[in-house]
Amino acid sequence: MSAIADQPASLPETLDGWAAFFGGFERVVLVANSDAVDIASLSSRHSDGTLFVFFNKVFKVLDAPFARPSLLIARSSQAGANIVYRREVDDVLRLLSGDHFEGIANLKAGGAETFSPAEAFGGARVGFLDLAPVFVDFYPDTHLPTSGFALAFWLAEACPTLTIVLAGFTARRSARWKLFHDHEWTFEQIVNRLLVRSGRLEMDGGGRGGQWERIAARLPGVTPSDIAVVSAEVLSERLEGTNMAIDRLMSLTRLQSRIDGLLRGLKPKTRKQKLAEKTSSEAQSRT
Repeated sequence: MSAIADQPASLPETLDGWAAFFGGFERVVLVANSDAVDIASLSSRHSDGTLFVFFNKVFKVLDAPFARPSLLIARSSQAGANIVYRREVDDVLRLLSGDHFEGIANLKAGGAETFSPAEAFGGARVGFLDLAPVFVDFYPDTHLPTSGFALAFWLAEACPTLTIVLAGFTARRSARWKLFHDHEWTFEQIVNRLLVRSGRLEMDGGGRGGQWERIAARLPGVTPSDIAVVSAEVLSERLEGTNMAIDRLMSLTRLQSRIDGLLRGLKPKTRKQKLAEKTSSEAQSRT
């Protein structure tokens, strides 16, 4: 359980410090911004000693102040913490405050991301968690890890005896939620499910798999490995069919895409875009 009554002035800034912090709880529930999350149900099913970890725009899943031990992960980009430069700190703290709120962990998972100063977080306790080195030579270098995946993967390695629950980690697009292309969702789902199968993570409200085992149990002489090979063949064929349909749709919407590109080009560039262009230009000048 957390020693909330004896809180330090700030949260950790080292990986060892964060491992000790999370290890002080019996269970850590990572709450995704997802349609699959039912906060009331989730809270009622997890006992005392649980830390609930939220991410960035927590007002997307909370409609009232949360009265259980909680931590907010504030993801950084090149422009600093997203909730800081988007001026969303006050909106977040209205839902996460009081004696049960542990504070904000400003998280980096990419080498070019930068922390925001502690004083930018509205007076909340702040710590800094740099997970970028964890994913060097592991995560596809064409993309960046999502905050939830980065934290879950690191926790599974750093706190092997801690119960870690993924709540709502479906990686599914919906009418309310979009998936950003700077993350490798397929890679993350594969790793998450492997960790679930090995018992290092638990899944709540997301895909658990298991259908292949049920097929093998029903069909004599068929193993899960046989099913995996056949499934890969079927998925490959279906993916090719999907690609053909996408190509057809792109040819039909080429004019609309050009108009959309023109309109987007007229919009003022964000601070994040300006920083990305500056970084790219500096990198090219050094080569």
